[in-house]
Amino acid sequence: MRDVLSANLIRFIPSKWEKIGDVLIFKMPVELQSYSEEIAGVYAEVLGCRSVLEDVGGVEGEWRKPRVKLVYGSSDTETIHCENGIRYKLDPVKVMFSSGNMDERIRMARISMRDETVVDMFAGIGYFSLPMAVYSKPKKVYAVEINPVAYGYLCENISLNNVNNIVEPVLGDNREKTPEGVADRVIMGYLHDTYRFLPAAFSAFHNSGMLHYHEVCPNELLNDRPLRRVETAAERFGFHVEDVKSRVIKSYAPGVSHVVLDVKVERV
Repeated sequence: MRDVLSANLIRFIPSKWEKIGDVLIFKMPVELQSYSEEIAGVYAEVLGCRSVLEDVGGVEGEWRKPRVKLVYGSSDTETIHCENGIRYKLDPVKVMFSSGNMDERIRMARISMRDETVVDMFAGIGYFSLPMAVYSKPKKVYAVEINPVAYGYLCENISLNNVNNIVEPVLGDNREKTPEGVADRVIMGYLHDTYRFLPAAFSAFHNSGMLHYHEVCPNELLNDRPLRRVETAAERFGFHVEDVKSRVIKSYAPGVSHVVLDVKVERV
C-alpha cells in the first residue's frame, strides 16, 4: 500500500475483514474513500479474492439484507463458503453471513439428539440447520425462512450437503408458517426484537424441549431482560422454565452484546 498511500494514511487501512468464499467484505474509513478501488485490489490479491465489497451499513429489515457495494473485481459475487465441513452457497450482496457467529454454528452442530424434531425459525441459508443435520442427524429439521432469495440458497445448500432426508425448507413468515406441536428444540437465531416471535416458538413445541433464544441487549440488561422476556412468554402460553444457560456470542456494538439463552421449557 505504500505505493498508493502516504505514510499518514497507511494507518487507516482496514485491519478487519470477512472472507466469504472468494468474496471479501470490509469497512472503508472515510479518510480512504478516494482510494477504495486501489486498496481493494491489493486486499484481493493478497487474500486471494475475486470480488471486494464495502460494508456501508450492516444488515436491514426482517429479510436481513446486507447493505454493501462492489468496489473491486467481478460483479458475479455468488460463491461457496466452507466452514466446519459445511458448504454454504450464497451471494453476499443479497444475503448475510456473519463470520462472528462461527463458534455458535459449530456449537449447534452437535447439540441435537437423533430422535429430535427441530424447528429453525430464522433459517436463512441454513446457518444452524445444516451443521445440525450433518453432524447431529436429528429425526427432522423444519427450516423456516421469509426471504425468498435466502430460501432459494437454503434449498440448494440442503442438497449440496446431502441432508434432503432431514431438512425440510419452509418459505414464509414464521409467525404464520411455523409447524405447531411438533418440536423438541426451537432455534431463534434472530437479533432484533426476537421476543415478538416467541408466540410462534411456543406454539411449535410438543410438550417440552429446548429453546435457543438470541437477542441483542445492552450489557447492563444482560442478566435480566432476555430471560424475563422468555419467562413472560412461557407463562402466557402454558410453559414453565426449567433450566437456563446464557452465553455472550460477541460484542455487537459498544456496550451492546449478542447473547443466546439455552432454555429448557416444559408444558404445565
